[in-house]
Amino acid sequence: MGFKKLLASVGAGGASVETVLTDPNVVPGGVVQGEVRIQGGSVAQQIESLSVGLQAQVEVETQDSEFKENIKFNQQQLGGALDVQPGAVHTVPFGLEIPWEAPVTCFMGHQLTGMSVGVVTELAIARAVDSGDLDPVNVHPLPAQQALLDSFGALGFRFKSADLEKGHIRGTRQRLPFYQEIEFYAPEQYRGLNMVELSFVADHREMDVVLEMDKKPGLFTEGSDSYRSFRMGLDSYQETDWTAYLNQWLSEVGGKRNWF
Repeated sequence: MGFKKLLASVGAGGASVETVLTDPNVVPGGVVQGEVRIQGGSVAQQIESLSVGLQAQVEVETQDSEFKENIKFNQQQLGGALDVQPGAVHTVPFGLEIPWEAPVTCFMGHQLTGMSVGVVTELAIARAVDSGDLDPVNVHPLPAQQALLDSFGALGFRFKSADLEKGHIRGTRQRLPFYQEIEFYAPEQYRGLNMVELSFVADHREMDVVLEMDKKPGLFTEGSDSYRSFRMGLDSYQETDWTAYLNQWLSEVGGKRNWF
């Protein structure tokens, strides 16, 4: 079943464009398939360019303010110039790759609060660019990511929120200009601990995992015992008991700080 959303109407009597996703469900490293349907209006027009890409809404923090910004990435040009005659219909298929480090937006069938990621279509006519509405995509976790999320659940952690932060986590393989933070409320057995934040930065072979307790906004205190980063092989993650691993780290830090 296609996901449909009207893109735009360019000028009086102009062409209208509709983007249809074959299936909005995808995983990092996958491909979202779809097509752009162009319906000619009452006048002839020339489309100078047509493209699709991904867009995410991210948080931007400065010294004195915080605001949201839409960032486009993985943009793909769909052919060259196209003459659209009145009433004519043109269909342009596409397959848009989802980066391995794309943020997870859907977990256990539920949309993660705070995530806005999707396909955006841009149409250029007469040197004017018209961007359409966002066609949301549901980015489901990779099996390795699912294993860690399940481990947090097994330890009693509860999902609080997720957001995208503009910037880079140093020491990781990050290439996108933003990263995801998934926050969990800590269970009662880890008294003294309020939350843990989790970030994934993957490529086609392995994934950097960043965990942090007591995080100060915008700072990754890499030298602190409340920060931990490690690598997971996307094909070898099952060799580790991640629930035990997380519990051991939390217990070590809690014991040093007399939390437990």
